[in-house]
Amino acid sequence: QVQLVESGGGSVQAGGSLRLSCAASETIISNYCMGWFRQAPGKEREGVARISPGGGFPRYADSVKGRFTISVDNAKNTLYLQMNKLKPEDTAMYYCAAADTRGANCVSDFAPRNYNDWGQGTQVTVSS
Repeated sequence: QVQLVESGGGSVQAGGSLRLSCAASETIISNYCMGWFRQAPGKEREGVARISPGGGFPRYADSVKGRFTISVDNAKNTLYLQMNKLKPEDTAMYYCAAADTRGANCVSDFAPRNYNDWGQGTQVTVSS
């Protein structure tokens, strides 16, 4: 099982920035679809951003387009999520996830059920 460890969460004021990191236990980023999800209390887990193997074809939820950027450092086996212009509605637990696509691009259905391995989550809290 692939191990994923998130870090970088915290508390910021609206308009601030945070960068989340997700360290993988092995060289998966070149072969796996990697995604960031979030879950707020009382809400379903939702996809935020995903990136295909090798760092191509980033995709974003409409709610974060233009504010969040997903990237990958293959040499460090680390996935990132740069979050700018944060809003109170971005408050949630953020999870890193991986889907073994054997090198193929991410499936179009950006749903948690399509991802097999998950990190423990990191909390992001944005105050107004």
